[in-house]
Amino acid sequence: MHHHFTIALLLLSFVAPGMSCTSAVVSGEATDDGRPLLWKHRDTGDVENKLVYVEGSKYDFVGVANRVDSLSRQIWMGSNEVGFAIMNTASYNLNQGQVCDVPDDQEGLFMRAVLEVCSDLDDFEAFMDSSVGTWGLAANFGVIDARGGAAYYEKGYYDYTKYDVSDSEIAPRGYLIRTNFSVSGTEDKGYGFIRHGVTSELFNEQNAISVDFILEAATRNLKHGLLDKDLRSDPLPLDRSDEKYVLFQDYVVRTASASTLLIQGVLPDEDPQLTTLWTVLGWQPVTLVTPVWVKSAALLPDLVLSINAAAMELKASCFPVKRGNGQDYLLHSQLTNQAGTGLLDIILPAEQKIVQKTKAMQTKWRKKGLRDRELKKYNKWLESYIRKTYEKDLGQGIGE
Repeated sequence: MHHHFTIALLLLSFVAPGMSCTSAVVSGEATDDGRPLLWKHRDTGDVENKLVYVEGSKYDFVGVANRVDSLSRQIWMGSNEVGFAIMNTASYNLNQGQVCDVPDDQEGLFMRAVLEVCSDLDDFEAFMDSSVGTWGLAANFGVIDARGGAAYYEKGYYDYTKYDVSDSEIAPRGYLIRTNFSVSGTEDKGYGFIRHGVTSELFNEQNAISVDFILEAATRNLKHGLLDKDLRSDPLPLDRSDEKYVLFQDYVVRTASASTLLIQGVLPDEDPQLTTLWTVLGWQPVTLVTPVWVKSAALLPDLVLSINAAAMELKASCFPVKRGNGQDYLLHSQLTNQAGTGLLDIILPAEQKIVQKTKAMQTKWRKKGLRDRELKKYNKWLESYIRKTYEKDLGQGIGE
């Protein structure tokens, strides 16, 4: 992508932290294994997130909520036991000139409601059709299901526009990307144009979209789409003693990045319980992935409840300036450097071991079925491995 942005477009790309998320919906036709993917890189003012298991009115589900939300009333991305998964990005060019009698910003409440009762895209559309005007919404909702469905729904107060990712005329590459504007909304309004551009460029370079690619490259994307500056490429700082700062604005990874959920669906003939939630519950450059499945509350690793706190401590070392606008200045050497001692330098190879182990378990479970005993054993290994990695390699303990 080469950058001929107008000043107006540049201004539109800067936005308060709570407004900025980057996402993708990928059909099975575009992935390396035929299974759909749903990705949300979440930016929010509530940077302490948690993963919760909820026994729903019809379907149980696992999702990401704000830690301060003690009742988990708002879910910001998740998947239920029958393989229906949803996430959103806020849109700022829908509902132009419209008025609704209900409060705005109800996306989290809405997603919790649909996770409890929807099994597929048809259910989701029926839910929206039956509740027109009752939700204060302005969002791009990404959805996949266990039947191969994959779509974006740009939803306002009274209507929605569907973009079927399996339709080659709508998504010629088999995937779509959304940030904080809607294609169906008012032209040249909204936010996240630069993030949309750099993420599209990254995806377009792939022959097939994989879990590894989204976790390693898209979720930890440190290339600035307008300045063409990649913080993961040369010239890098020498080592962690190098005190060079960079202005850290309008990257996909932001100071307000809080969590990522990459939901890997199933093939139409597979058990929906095998839907995998690749969860990065913290600032992404310093947080190891914790894969989970919607199986039962008792089987969720205890680790995911405390990994967020460890990530917050490590993140703080990357932003040591606490006065004024210090949060906008990254101490580059703490993240990555020529000596390979940066936090991201340590996280990425450590995470590969988790991905490889998890893929081996997935292959086994797809053939023989997911068993509680094996899942408990896997979770025990995962918790031990992550604790050792943080304590030994990153120098950061994780609370018991």
